[in-house]
Amino acid sequence: MNKELVIVFVKNIKLGKVKTRLAKTIGNQGAFEVYSELVKVTENATKNLTADLRIYFSDAVVETKWQNTLKTVQQGANLGERMLNAFKSGFNDGYERIVLIGSDLPDITEKHINEGLEKLKKTSIVFGPAEDGGYYLVGLSKSQFFIFENKPWSQPHLLQETITELDNKNIKFDTLTTLNDIDTWKDLVTSTFYKQNTILQEKINSLSN
Repeated sequence: MNKELVIVFVKNIKLGKVKTRLAKTIGNQGAFEVYSELVKVTENATKNLTADLRIYFSDAVVETKWQNTLKTVQQGANLGERMLNAFKSGFNDGYERIVLIGSDLPDITEKHINEGLEKLKKTSIVFGPAEDGGYYLVGLSKSQFFIFENKPWSQPHLLQETITELDNKNIKFDTLTTLNDIDTWKDLVTSTFYKQNTILQEKINSLSN
C-alpha cells in the first residue's frame, strides 16, 4: 500500500459562507468567485500526486470536485478537532506520512506538498507557515496529536505558540516556504494569482459596477 497520504480541507462553496473577511469589501458574490478559483488552484496542485488523496468537505461531499477520489466530511467541534480526526483516520488506515493542506492558497503547488512529504522522512512534524501567523500545511509521521489541542485557531500567533510547545517538549520539526492566503482585499489585489486571472478580475469588476 501507499505509505503517503495528502488530506485537503475544503469549505463548501456557498454564498455568504466563504472568505467572509474578503466579502466585507467585495460582497458575498465576489468572495464566492474568488474562493471558487482558489479551489481550482488546489485541485490543480493535487491532481498528479503519487501519494494517496482524501478530500474533507466542511458540510457535504460535492461529487463534481476531485472525481474518483475518496471524499468525506470533516468531523469535530473546531478546526483542531477536525484535523486531529482526519490524521487519526489516516494513521489508523496504515499511512506513515500524512500532510494536510487548506484550499485557499493562490500559490500552492504540487512541489510544496511533495516537499512536505519528503521532509517527513527525516522529522516527525512539518509546517508550511502562512504569512498571517498560521500554517497552510501541517504534516506528521508520528501521532503528535497534541499540536491540535488547545490552540488559538485563526489567530496570528497560532504557529508560534505551536512551535513554542514543540521546543518545550524538545520535539524537532521542519518548515517549508512561507505562503500567503487570501483573506482581505489587499491580499487579493497584490497576489500574482489575481493579477494573472483576467476572467476573475472581470467578474469582480462587474460586481462593483
